[in-house]
Formats: sequence, structure tokens, C-alpha cells
Amino acid sequence: MKNTIAERIADFLKRFPPFDLLKPHQLLDISREVKVVYVQKGDTIFNQGDEGHSQFYVVQKGAVAIQRKENGQTDTLDKCDEGDIFGLRPLFAKENYMISANAEEESILYAIPIEIFQPLIKRNYRVGQFLIESFASNTRNPYSREHRGKLYTENEIQEDSAPELFELQPVQYVKNIISCTKNTAVSTVAKLMSAKNVGSVLVVENEIPLGIVTDKDIRNTIAVGIYPIDIAVEKIMSAPVICYAKGLTIAQAQVAMMKHKISHLCITKDGTPNTKVLGIVSEHDIIVSQGNNPAVLIKAIERANKSKVLKAIHERIMHLLNGYLQQNIPMTHVSKIMFELNDATIKRVIERSLEKIKTPPPVKFAWMSLGSQGRKEQLLHTDQDNAIVFEDVPENKLEATKAYFLELAKLVNKGLNNIGFDYCPADMMARNPNYTLSLQEWKKQFTEWMTSPGNDEILLCSIFFDYDISYGDVWLTNQISDHIFKLSENNQLFLTALASSSIRSASPLGFFRQFLVETNGEYKDFFDLKKRAIMPITDAGRVLILQHKIKNINNTAERFEKLAELEPQNRELYLSCSYTAKALLKFRTKQGLLHNDTGRFIELDTLSKEEKIKLKRCFKTINDVQELIKLRFKITAFL
Repeated sequence: MKNTIAERIADFLKRFPPFDLLKPHQLLDISREVKVVYVQKGDTIFNQGDEGHSQFYVVQKGAVAIQRKENGQTDTLDKCDEGDIFGLRPLFAKENYMISANAEEESILYAIPIEIFQPLIKRNYRVGQFLIESFASNTRNPYSREHRGKLYTENEIQEDSAPELFELQPVQYVKNIISCTKNTAVSTVAKLMSAKNVGSVLVVENEIPLGIVTDKDIRNTIAVGIYPIDIAVEKIMSAPVICYAKGLTIAQAQVAMMKHKISHLCITKDGTPNTKVLGIVSEHDIIVSQGNNPAVLIKAIERANKSKVLKAIHERIMHLLNGYLQQNIPMTHVSKIMFELNDATIKRVIERSLEKIKTPPPVKFAWMSLGSQGRKEQLLHTDQDNAIVFEDVPENKLEATKAYFLELAKLVNKGLNNIGFDYCPADMMARNPNYTLSLQEWKKQFTEWMTSPGNDEILLCSIFFDYDISYGDVWLTNQISDHIFKLSENNQLFLTALASSSIRSASPLGFFRQFLVETNGEYKDFFDLKKRAIMPITDAGRVLILQHKIKNINNTAERFEKLAELEPQNRELYLSCSYTAKALLKFRTKQGLLHNDTGRFIELDTLSKEEKIKLKRCFKTINDVQELIKLRFKITAFL
């Protein structure tokens, strides 16, 4: 006799990973043992610190919030809806849960017994790999090798993955050698290290390596008082230098450094210390080449001296981003990491541009990143939005001062474009004289925008309200913020205009609950995710947080989380808005990486039914918060 309930469960599960990787009879065997769990809104499935359950869970219907409590604060890390898996910890370790799972709404869960599921995934490497990577979303490094092959016990034999050939690749060495002679004073060498931002200097004579001096050598000899600072470097250098020929592999370099307990190798013409120096390899260079650890990438960005190097690093950042999304890392963490990496890239481009100008800035200035980067939401390669504010100067010096910063802006905008950040189609960039202004000029500009708020002025204000300082003097940007909040105080005309603008893009669903798509143009029949979903939730967060006069919170999800604190009566709606902002950002990023574009326009036929359901749930939240804005600002029609 057929078990129709089990068949229905199997039909549901096979639509989602990793169950789609199982054979039909395996999936049916599991489905016969699944327990159907009904939970009401607000019910707790498990609490942080509870003993692990004998099953993990799949959401069949509804939504479950994954939360962590630290220092008395409860943070929502993610929300699981249809087809999502949670509660995996009992699969990996006999430890208590480190997170809580609470029903956000009335939900039906499938509880899958670990005892039944475990033998099957031991025989299916891809299923095990999916689950280990999902679990790794709560670890420091989602690519961590320590977790691979250790899903069950240390002695379980797993199906081998493809062998990694990375260690057999030739090591990349630095050809631009920083060197000195054996008679150079240590003080001179230290200054050279500082100026060139390096940790070692090669001691050469007639292009032959005699020794090497590192910052560690200086600490261990000069800093502790063994030798005076002006002694010849020959006295403290390490010699002879360990040398190898070109073609040295990464594995060989690692072994050599461990064997000799050194952090640098020298590449010479024949691999001996008796021929011409070709380059140098540091332990840091090997670490940088090994992977996409954010800390390593930050250091690589800070040391980069060419646009092509920064471009290569940025490509690796995109690889890291793709990995984070595949591992279901919470978007809160992903956004912060990507922001720091992008911000470090922008800062490095500005530093290099200042070096090219060769004359220091005439006055203090700040580089402002606008739009998605200013909100810490720029994950993909989108176009640039930036501006410069510089210190006020006498009228007779204003033109020359502005000319300097426009020259800087052109170099920076070009440098960012070379890396992969497209120019803004509307030229809303610092190279445009309208967006490189003195502090007083910016204050005057905002006064005009906010006291006569037409459509164009509202658009410009919206963009400039979401800025973050990427480089320079924070006092200048704080002055602009203070001025904006002073202008918005009791300025009901402006706030109403801003609120009206925020609801101009209505619910993305039509009368018959269908997606509203583009009706003409290049993207006819495509869905504009940015215009119809991301912008409305972003605009709503901006106007509501501005009404509370809260500054220095530019991220949309964080704005709504702050609003949930400020307005407990609307807490549920605002937290739902926070989740929607992160969900839409994740969806756009996935689409962008998949199609190698900005992810803005989506061909709806390519979406699964589940993806459409998730989007529609976000649209309901957008509609709800827009209704709140209409009531709060007494908006009866679109302006």
C-alpha cells in the first residue's frame, strides 16, 4: 500500500538542495521517517544553549527566524522560508545549539531524523558537501579546510574530491626589488622600508645578493639596544640568502621557509647566491596567493601599486562573494565584509592618485562614496557615485583649490573604472564640478535642495543622504550631516515631499497578483528589481530614519532595525523590512553573479516557483511599509 503522505513529502523535498541530489528511492525512504511539525507564530523550535535535537528541520510552509543573543541583545541572523534547512548542528558535533530558531509566522516543518539521514549522505559526497558548507556559514571562514571531510567523525571515510593542484603552481615573485648596499646605515634602511611600505630590503653588490634585512632583524638588534641605529646594515643582515631559480612551486617555497625558519626567499638567475637577483618571495605573498580570506585581501589591496593588481584582487573579491552566497552566509555579515573590501580599494586608488599628482592637497578634504556603497550595500560591480568636500578657502583661492581636487577626482574616477567600477551614466561623480565643492558650497547646495524640494532636488537629496566617508577628514562630512539634520528639523514640506517620493513606485505586483514588468525598451518583459523593489524599501528606510533625526546609520537593514527599537509598536513590520532589504540584496547579487551583470533586470521565466514566492513575500512588506508612510505623512496621492 502506498504511503501518500511520504510521497507528498518526497515531492516537496526533491525541489530543494540537497535532496534533489538523492535517488528517488532514497528520498522516499527518508520521507517515510519524516515528522511533520506544526508551530504557531512566536513558538520556539529550539533555544540557544539547548541540547541538540535528534533531527534537523526543513521549512515546508511559513518562516523561521534564526537568532543569536549576545550581551543582552538578540540579533536576527537570517530567516528561513520554504525549502530552507536549519538546525544542522547535531549533524556535526554533540554540542548545544549556538543559535535560536523561532517561528516568525504560522509554519509547517519537516523534522528529518539524523539517524536515518546520516547513512545516506555518507555515501553521497555532494549532499554531505552541501550540508557542511551550509553549517560553515557560522564559521569564521566558509572555505575552511578544517571542516571538509569531517562531517561525522574523524575516522569516517569520505568520497575524495578532485585533487587540488594549487600548491604545484609556480610561485609569484616580486620583481621590483628594494635593495641597499652592505654599508648603508640601518636608519636609512628603516626609512626606506617605511617609504616603500615593505618588510624587507635585499642587500646586494653588483646585482648579487649578499644578505637580507627584515623589520624583525631591526626589532631584535636595534630596538633592544644591541647596536646603534646608524650602524651598517651588514652587521644585522641575515646571510647567506636562501636562493632558488624561477619556476619554484608554492609547495617548495612553503617547505623551504619552514625548513630554514625564514620568511623570505630570493629568486636568482640560476638559483644560487652567485648570480643576478631576479626577484623576492615573501611568506605574505604566498598567503595572499592561497585564497580569498578577507584579511589577506585587505592587506593585498593596501600593498597594490598597479591598477591591474587591484583589478585582479577585485575579481577574487567577487569569487569570495559568490562563495559566501553559496554557503548561505547571513547578508548582514556579507555586506559588511564587502563594504570593507570595496572601501579599502577606493582608499588605495585615492592614495595612488595623490602620489601621481605629487603635490599634497592644499587643504583638508573628504572623499564621499554615495548610493549603495555609502549604504554598505554595494556587492556587485555597479557604477560609481561619489563626491568631494574640501575645507573652505578665501574667494581668491577657491578656483585653484577646486582645480586641484577636480584633477584628483579625474584620476580616482579613472582608476576605479579601470578596476571594474563603471562610470556613472548621469556623471554623478567627483570629476563633475557640481560634485566637488567646498564645505560652504555644499551647505548652500543642500539648503537650496531642501527648501525648494522639486522632483530633481528630492532625487539628489536621496542620493546624498546615503554617503560614507572613504578617505579624508571626517569633520567635514560631519558638518554636512549636522547641516542636513538642522534643515530637516520641522521642515514638514521637505519630509512630505521625500515621503511622497518614497512611495512613487507602488507594490511590484499588479491587480491580478502578477509581477509588473517593463512594457517596452531593451528590457521589455523583464522585471526591474532595483526600481520596483530595492529602491522602494531603501527610500522608505531613509525617510523614516530621517524623521527620527538619526544620523550615521546609512545601511537600509540597519535603519529598519534601529526603527524597530524606536517604535516598538511597529517592531514586527520594521524587522520584516530589514529582512526584505537583505533578501532583495541577496537576490540581486545572485542574479548579477549568475549573469555577469548588475542583477537589476530579471527574466522571470528563469526563476523557480520558490524564488517567485520569496519575492512576492518581500513585496507584501514593501506594500505594508508604504501604507504606514501614507498614513504618517498624510499622503493621499502621488506627487
